[in-house]
Amino acid sequence: MLWSGWGDPGKAAPLPEQVVALLRDMLGVKPRDLPPVALGDIVPPAPRLAGKALADLAAHGEVRTDAETRVRHTRGKSTPDLLAVRQGETVHTPDAVVLPADHEGVLAILALAAEHGFAVVPFGGGTSVVGGLAPAADAFVALDLRRLDALVAVDEVSRTATLQVGLRGPRVEELLGGHGFTLGHFPQSFEWASVGGFAAARSSGQSSAGYGRFDDLVVGLTVATPAGTITMGRAQKSAAGPDLRQLFLGSEGAFGVITELTVRIRPVPAVKVYEGWSFPDFATGSAALRALIQDGPVPTVLRLSDETETLVGLARASSIGEGGSGCLAIAGFEGEPEEVAARRAGAGTVLTALGGTPLGEEPGESWAHGRFAAPYLRDSLLDVGAFVETLETTTFWSNLPVLYQAVRDALPGHLVMCHISHVYASAASLYFTIVTPEIDWPAAKTAVNEAIIAAGGSISHHHGVGSDHLAAYAEEIGPLGVGVLRAIKAELDPHGVLNPGILVP
Repeated sequence: MLWSGWGDPGKAAPLPEQVVALLRDMLGVKPRDLPPVALGDIVPPAPRLAGKALADLAAHGEVRTDAETRVRHTRGKSTPDLLAVRQGETVHTPDAVVLPADHEGVLAILALAAEHGFAVVPFGGGTSVVGGLAPAADAFVALDLRRLDALVAVDEVSRTATLQVGLRGPRVEELLGGHGFTLGHFPQSFEWASVGGFAAARSSGQSSAGYGRFDDLVVGLTVATPAGTITMGRAQKSAAGPDLRQLFLGSEGAFGVITELTVRIRPVPAVKVYEGWSFPDFATGSAALRALIQDGPVPTVLRLSDETETLVGLARASSIGEGGSGCLAIAGFEGEPEEVAARRAGAGTVLTALGGTPLGEEPGESWAHGRFAAPYLRDSLLDVGAFVETLETTTFWSNLPVLYQAVRDALPGHLVMCHISHVYASAASLYFTIVTPEIDWPAAKTAVNEAIIAAGGSISHHHGVGSDHLAAYAEEIGPLGVGVLRAIKAELDPHGVLNPGILVP
């Protein structure tokens, strides 16, 4: 992972000159005054951990304290995170990086954290965009889980797989594909995020209409906490009290460290077809998506860009600056040939009747080819001096127009693009991208968070709470909800060593 940006440095590409000219002429974007600091020039502060603490840690995992490793585990991948690391900021640089080999090693490290008084930040792929890797702690270690990377078991009868949490998305698909199965979870962070991160952040993949969110896929969990081990999930459904798995799905490393997951899997689809549709406006397209998800037939992938995102071309990363008119929708169908053909034909009938115009497979295949490329585009925009950031929310269908307008109104004077990224029978997610020459993002983010809560939306659909959404999350769940979270935290993490300042208001 590029230390100062997203993903594989070899995949980054400069913006086309016509796009740079557009940014300059329409938004007044200018190159930044200073280039990014070189990785080798960043000198983190000396580790604040005592020698005995480091020696004790080394008995339970590989310990790294060199500057480069520490810098590469600094912060996440939000735009403020990237701007900070590009300037050489080391405020949230871990004092050490520890790589345990197994569940017992994680337990031992958590016990040492309580003994020696340092915090622990679980680290999977490092892809958090909500301040999830910037703890409120003086001394902390990054708990890098990459060595927990085994496919433990495949149950072909039950169609489940047990995975260690350090596995990244592509490796999961490779391992499961060897048995003829897929997890079917493809978020934009797929290439770099870990399955532990998918669970801890309650991730949602781009194929969620067909496969479900990640929390829909999880049937079992093993978690290491400072108070001990907890194992959950004897079967997919149980009436034996509240579902304790839900305490850890979305818990962002604040309640425990997930070390093993059992997930539902499906046969690798024989056919994948993606196609584009055009709608005259966002309201018409939204109604069409709602009809499909509520009454069927349901595509595997279903998303809709608003007029601005379609015009700019952001819906297809390879077509930035070459967009079209109206609103572009993408529908994807995966499965066996006859079943895919039937669903595709049925969905086409519905979409046509509700105002859609078929564009054929080219827009859909173009989207599928570049489905993981948008973060690279964000880096290219930062490189030419633009500020670009994303945020997402969710609400019921009936309230979607109100929430959509509320977020846009909270960001006056900026280029604001949006797409419906995930759809459900009762609700949908809105994913916004903001591009501007400059912005007081902390103030703007606060204004947007307040607008989302006031408009009846949830503060996050799939990015999580982190530290960026703490105040809004507290308002969303209310004082009693905050008290419940604090009580859980006190029971599982009595010394407060796990990711302090994250998730729990």
